[in-house]
Amino acid sequence: MSTKYKDKDNGTVVTINAKWISWTHTIVAYTAFLSALSVGMYLHFHKIVQNEFYGYPHEWFPSVSATIGDRYPERSFFQLFIAMTSGPRFALVALWYLLTAKPGKALPKFIACVGVFRTLTCGGWTYVTSTDDHDWHDIFMISYLVATIPWTAGSIALSPPNAKAVKYRKYLAGAFFGTIPFMVYFFIQHKIHRVAGAYTIYAFFEWSLILFDVAFDAVTALDFETFEIVVRDTKGLSKGVNVSSKPTAIIEKEKNMITAGIFNVRFSWLLIFDTAAEVYHGFVFWTMLTSLGVLVWYFPLWHMGISGYEIFVMSTISPFFLGIKPLRSLVIHNLRVCHYLSLTGLIAWQVKDPAYRLFTVGFGVAMSCLAWAATLYSESVHEARLESKILAWIVGLIMSSAVKFAWQTNNPIWPIMHAANGGHNGTGLVLALLATWRFTRKAPLNTGTAPSGKEGGSSLLAALGLGGLFFGLHSLLSDTSTMILWVWEGYPVRGPLSAPHGWFTVVAMTAGLLTGIRQPKLVGTWSVYGAGCVGAAVLTLYPNWFGYLGALTTAFYLTAIASPLLSTASMKSPATTFGLGFLIYNFMVLFHVWVVAYAFVPGGPLVREHTDWIMTTMMLLIGAGVFNLTSLNSSHHEHRTRGSRSQHREYHTLALSIINLFFIAAAVRRFPTNDYKPYHEDSRLITAGIWTIHFSLDNDMWSSEYRMRDLIKELEIDVIGLLETDLQRIIMGNRDTTQFLAEDLGMYVDYGPGPNKHTWGAALLSKFPIMNSTHHLLPSPVGELAPAIHATLDVYGELVDVFVFHSGQEEDPEDRRLQTAYLSKLMGSSSRPSILLSYLVTKPLEGNYNTYVSETSGMHDVEPSDWDRWCEYILYKHLQRVGYARVSRSTITDTELQVAKFVVPTNEAEKSQIAAIDGDPEARNRRVGEHEVPEGWRFPALFRGNGVRGHRYHVFNEPWYYRPT
Repeated sequence: MSTKYKDKDNGTVVTINAKWISWTHTIVAYTAFLSALSVGMYLHFHKIVQNEFYGYPHEWFPSVSATIGDRYPERSFFQLFIAMTSGPRFALVALWYLLTAKPGKALPKFIACVGVFRTLTCGGWTYVTSTDDHDWHDIFMISYLVATIPWTAGSIALSPPNAKAVKYRKYLAGAFFGTIPFMVYFFIQHKIHRVAGAYTIYAFFEWSLILFDVAFDAVTALDFETFEIVVRDTKGLSKGVNVSSKPTAIIEKEKNMITAGIFNVRFSWLLIFDTAAEVYHGFVFWTMLTSLGVLVWYFPLWHMGISGYEIFVMSTISPFFLGIKPLRSLVIHNLRVCHYLSLTGLIAWQVKDPAYRLFTVGFGVAMSCLAWAATLYSESVHEARLESKILAWIVGLIMSSAVKFAWQTNNPIWPIMHAANGGHNGTGLVLALLATWRFTRKAPLNTGTAPSGKEGGSSLLAALGLGGLFFGLHSLLSDTSTMILWVWEGYPVRGPLSAPHGWFTVVAMTAGLLTGIRQPKLVGTWSVYGAGCVGAAVLTLYPNWFGYLGALTTAFYLTAIASPLLSTASMKSPATTFGLGFLIYNFMVLFHVWVVAYAFVPGGPLVREHTDWIMTTMMLLIGAGVFNLTSLNSSHHEHRTRGSRSQHREYHTLALSIINLFFIAAAVRRFPTNDYKPYHEDSRLITAGIWTIHFSLDNDMWSSEYRMRDLIKELEIDVIGLLETDLQRIIMGNRDTTQFLAEDLGMYVDYGPGPNKHTWGAALLSKFPIMNSTHHLLPSPVGELAPAIHATLDVYGELVDVFVFHSGQEEDPEDRRLQTAYLSKLMGSSSRPSILLSYLVTKPLEGNYNTYVSETSGMHDVEPSDWDRWCEYILYKHLQRVGYARVSRSTITDTELQVAKFVVPTNEAEKSQIAAIDGDPEARNRRVGEHEVPEGWRFPALFRGNGVRGHRYHVFNEPWYYRPT
């Protein structure tokens, strides 16, 4: 529908040029910020430059938030002028829409809505301060920042052919987004590393963002010169007339380069629904596939060995059935039915019995693999439709990784999730039903006969390539924190953190996928394959940022090569390529478990600790697929034509952009605050605990993070060692429980030895800053590796060492003897106050116990008379132990939670008093009643008697307290 205002030829009603709207907006907006800065610097300089760590003279320039915050009168100045800015702001957005609106174009309307939304959210974080309501302030601020991305990109895409305006927008947008990494860097230097002066530098970058943001909108003055109020287009700029000396084609090309051509796509609701359905259906596939391993793992975990349920790993080889021609034809003619049957894997959360739940998911995965293989085979005769399905499948993986990041490594529609632990299974199922209906609306093109043209190449090589690809995508890219934890080395931080740096992995995956789609021949060359091999080697061999560079290279390569490998495999018999491919993938999954579970599986010692073999095998398998690609490329001419291609690429690129924005918003929400406080700071108390969490699966096969969180919080634990925490394997869902616990409880976290160190995991969470930590793999010549963390905490200004340790199993006494000697010497090497949170596998006062508690280590048992122990122990030295309790596990895990309370000495006199009773067990272990200790030292009464939720003080039926004579 055409707009009448562009056809009117009547004279000017008001002779105010529209550029003054832009100038007014710019001047008043700058005045709001600069007036607050001036008044704040004049009246409250020392207060607004002060942060939680440093003040003047280390910090000498305030941040934006400190300037416009709660102090009077600068807050009032800011709010007054921001209110005045709202009028010109809304007028600017309206004029920009009038300038850019064209018949049949939806983008101007969308950008106008984004502009209004930004204006409203600006008012939100302006008038709702963090003191008023911290959560809503952050919501408004994050919404504003996220909306800035489409506003900036859309404004550039909609820019009229005005070369000067396009140039300024390009420079200012580049300056704005280029400033963000430096700002984040110095914020991390301040918040995590506590570098003096870093916050001042951060503040300059933060103020730069304000200047660039307002200046970007000020560029509209150059475009609004052609408008007068009431609106009359004086030069035809809104109709696309070029008013610059530069040809329109060149300007349009520059705009397309800046925005990647996303905004040139023809708008279609049908294509939007198609793309959303395809991507979500791909997400559902990865949801079910990644959940299968977790459910299988539950059974050997509780059987302490092979259970027989492991056979369900083979659910994925269902495409072998497509080798039977009548069955293949039946499946292809009933793809909608097959895809709907695959959704039984999402219904599984309603099945309470663990075995039946596994059966349900196994069936769903089998149907999903069968249906997807048949779908790709069916679409192989139509290049655009095949590419669209492949894009959806891989974008679905990226969406799965992003969703897992937002839910702290759990997928909210997994069958181990339900409403009580953060699941959204019902919503996910409804969306899956709708997406599947849309996904399967088109009739199959290849109904079971061989594809036309009889594509060459080897089915076997294609299957080998798919096997390596499936394994690489699942084991390394199904969670953005997996490879980050591979390169984690402890404190001080020398590499990436799961939040927020996981986004870099998503960016690499996105870039790789788009490159593979647009340049399939390039990514299928041996030179690019060599680069992928180098990336995999660097990831395997090196820690910290250099190792993560290898991880990003690997992520880029795996998603880049995915499309060419899948396209080629789809042309061949699906029974061979996908059936055999998934079978090879399954062997790789078992191989990848065997390297750490070698003590419990047949032939395990042969592959013990050989992750390097796994990575080599993976790349060799992919290399077989690349060999097949190069053979095809050398014997076939490129038959793709750009003109015949549909717009699915742009829509899937848009979907990737939305996923990346979603990830960024989640990363901002999850950004660590690092301002954590212990529960009883006034009493200088450390409450320390040890807990074996059984890989975060409770007795009924539900994810147990929420229940663990509740117990740890209610016991007011400041420092806790968690064992059996390494979940970053396919069989365990590529999860990380410590992320949720640390963020929800407000604690620093050391994940411990990474997934490539072949242990069952040991982690440390602390309310106190971790100044330094080292990871140890103790001698284990026969049995499972024994991980240990040696961390130094800043506890009320005193350095306290904490050791977290998981000993080897009972069946390997020599291993445990060697581990005992190693750890005892390690503890003895520290003269600082120390705590051991451990799993020792020994009886009190017998055997290896007498090495742990000895002159070599200098450690004391938290309660020597507690004879009913075998696994968990707490030891200490140079601290005043004041309490000890054992709390039952309920159905969370198979091990209780042990907790002890210690007081940190404040001066030399107190340290001397502790040293004086060091050799006097009777005085040191003198027990007293609860009424004889200060209230701040006491354990919560919540767990007395029958306790709550199955947790109570047991063994002694109450906490024990101590006070030296």
